[in-house]
Amino acid sequence: MTREAEPRSEGERGPTPALDTAIYRELHQLAARQLADQRGNHTLQPTALVHEAYLRIARLDGADGRGRGQFFALAGKAMRSVLVDHARRRHAAKRQGGERIDLTTGIGELGRESIDVLDLDDALGRLALVDPELVTIVELLFFAGMTASEAGEALGVSGRTVERGWRTARAWLRSALAGS
Repeated sequence: MTREAEPRSEGERGPTPALDTAIYRELHQLAARQLADQRGNHTLQPTALVHEAYLRIARLDGADGRGRGQFFALAGKAMRSVLVDHARRRHAAKRQGGERIDLTTGIGELGRESIDVLDLDDALGRLALVDPELVTIVELLFFAGMTASEAGEALGVSGRTVERGWRTARAWLRSALAGS
């Protein structure tokens, strides 16, 4: 897990079991940003989030042959899944509101500081029924921390197409979460 190497480029293939140091650092920074947006006494730490997300990626069939962009797309999806599972466990244990995440910087002004992670997951599930590609864009930009051009490269579309999808997804989520 501490192999010193440069991150693989999009076209390079290779096994994922040994996580490059540079990629690990990027994942850890991404996890720290995700957790910084949540409540102050969050019990999940960035290192644990990275490790749990990586374990989920490593169990996927075909994960070994992924390029850098595809790997970070999977990492964003896995981090979302870990955060949602953690919130569900906490919610079930305490029988009160789930984890809250500050989305004003990512999703746009919602008229409140934060929303429930479970509400966001539910809204993304409903959005997937309407347009699964928009959910992928949210996962890439918000959860995986990619830029629009990086997400476009991973999806095989232009960065401007991703930006348009991001605006649409934010508007849809703003509307869906306003009723939550």
